[in-house]
Amino acid sequence: MSDPDGGDALALDNQLCFSLYAASRALTGLYRELLDDLGLTYPQYLVMLVLWERGTLTVKELSRALHLDSGTLSPLLRRLQAAGLLTKERRADDERVVEVTVTEEGARLRARARDIPDRLLCAVDLPEDRVREVKGILDQITRSVETATGGRASTGPQAPRD
Repeated sequence: MSDPDGGDALALDNQLCFSLYAASRALTGLYRELLDDLGLTYPQYLVMLVLWERGTLTVKELSRALHLDSGTLSPLLRRLQAAGLLTKERRADDERVVEVTVTEEGARLRARARDIPDRLLCAVDLPEDRVREVKGILDQITRSVETATGGRASTGPQAPRD
């Protein structure tokens, strides 16, 4: 990315990637505080969000939804299962496919997590329309980079397996 004012294209302050990185670290740090009472890490929270929203999913579907490879997702699922928040079961008709389901305890956790999005929006201090605009831009960046890299940028070199 070149600086329109003729500055150094390699200057840290001119890097889109650094602005995204710094914002991501700041938000993840805030989530760490917000999720502490729930006993979840940010990646675990993302897993639970998808399962609360969509219900039972295969590991492959969950991997796609979260843009994570199976090597990253598997330890998350093991920890959530050990905490009693989800179950993993092989399908009877195809044992290669593993389905992930929220337990009753995991479903109860959803009620405790309800205020987290509002608390985050208050900390971000942007009007809702600007938040939607920023989210749309970030989603477009993700799609563009995934298209340019054939999806390798988000899921890594491993193909998701069930």
